[in-house]
Amino acid sequence: MNIAVLSDIHGNYEALKACINYALEREITTFLFLGDYLGEFAYPRRTMDYLYQLRENYQCFFIRGNKEDYWLNYRNCGETGWSGYNSITGALWYTYQNITEGDLDFFAGMEISQTFTLGEAESITLCHGSPFSNRQDLLPKEPDTCHILEQSSTRLILCGHTHIQQKIEHLGKAALNPGSVGAPIGVCRKAQFMLLHQNGNTWEEEFLSLDYPVEREIDNLYSAKLDRIAPYWCKSTIRLLQTGTDSHKLFLQKAMELCREERGECIWPDIPEKYCEQAFEFLIEQAEFHYN
Repeated sequence: MNIAVLSDIHGNYEALKACINYALEREITTFLFLGDYLGEFAYPRRTMDYLYQLRENYQCFFIRGNKEDYWLNYRNCGETGWSGYNSITGALWYTYQNITEGDLDFFAGMEISQTFTLGEAESITLCHGSPFSNRQDLLPKEPDTCHILEQSSTRLILCGHTHIQQKIEHLGKAALNPGSVGAPIGVCRKAQFMLLHQNGNTWEEEFLSLDYPVEREIDNLYSAKLDRIAPYWCKSTIRLLQTGTDSHKLFLQKAMELCREERGECIWPDIPEKYCEQAFEFLIEQAEFHYN
């Protein structure tokens, strides 16, 4: 038995399609999805309809990521606090305008963690961030990561959220991160995911990085006008696709740092556009400095 594990699609339809086609060509028909289905990319309806099609035709399991919580919380709070045409909430607002109540209910029905068992093979813990929070990073050599692995009832934890493809081992257990389908960090112009191969009653991982039509996905950002709806977030997305560096997290952290320095405090999402522009320019300058 072989299983495909995918995380952090973020609405990158072309990348998702490439991963699924590869898995199907290898006759894999069981899919584990670890959250963050939509995010920065254009035409979220295509991604959602494709996921529903997969669910109808194959065995699929879905975990809720932190992105899904953004839209659920926005609905629950009366749809206030976001707007288009700014870099902080523009992409979130655009996606929310293009999904349905049915999509939101689909997200709400997902768990942030569950134990997965298939046949006689060992059970696996599925989560987005950690088994306890879909916002927590499982990173190498971190005390929290080691503690979570020690406490885990399964030998393997499958997690996403960091967008970094890696295996973290501790005391005979492991956290496996398939990387990001839609916006991986540390690799450019690739879609990343993972296969699990059953070997007796255990699982063995195979990390994959696939080519896909990146420029087509970038063109979609412009055709959907995301360069105007979320200007510097969109620029950051394109840069991440093309270079594998300067994640959205770094961009947001720098924008908030600049905002705090000048205003004394900074509370998301109240971050003026000028700080987004400055943050993006800073990351470009830093990259050029390190390159030279």
